[in-house]
Amino acid sequence: MKRIIAAISLLLLAAFFCFAQAPLPRGYGGIELGMTLDEVKEKLKKNSEFGYHGDRDVSLLPGENRVLIETDTAAGHVNSFLERCYFQFYNEKLYIIIINVNRERMDHYSIFSTLCEKYGNPSSLSPEKSEWRTDSITMTLERPLALKYVDNNVFGEVNAASLVPLSGTEMTREMFLDEL
Repeated sequence: MKRIIAAISLLLLAAFFCFAQAPLPRGYGGIELGMTLDEVKEKLKKNSEFGYHGDRDVSLLPGENRVLIETDTAAGHVNSFLERCYFQFYNEKLYIIIINVNRERMDHYSIFSTLCEKYGNPSSLSPEKSEWRTDSITMTLERPLALKYVDNNVFGEVNAASLVPLSGTEMTREMFLDEL
């Protein structure tokens, strides 16, 4: 009886490992959410796939402590699966990565099926996007062909800081719509 229980336990354990999904990635190409601006620049310099051209690809966004790196593989004549990529920072930490994939070299279905195989079915699905989510990370595959990685905690913090109270006109409009 003990052998049967042990064998069943081993089978269940093996099945668990066969069907267990990998944790969501924190980024792509060695660049991960939470890295500093300088760390990302160094990684971009070492990975020609992104088409990084140095500090001229870095710009400041409106608001405090917000920086954006935009890369373009076409401008650098790099033969890559990537096109334009965006790396957004808040307080010197990377919190959004957007990777536009070259549609002449890759298709939506191949990426979608690979992501499903690795990370399971998306937590939400629509014609525009497929989304995989954990408490800390959201990974999205958007149409026509873009991958997005978001640090949920920092994104929530940035959104909360940018909330502006409704104006009188906006409140009146909301009251009108509520009465419909």
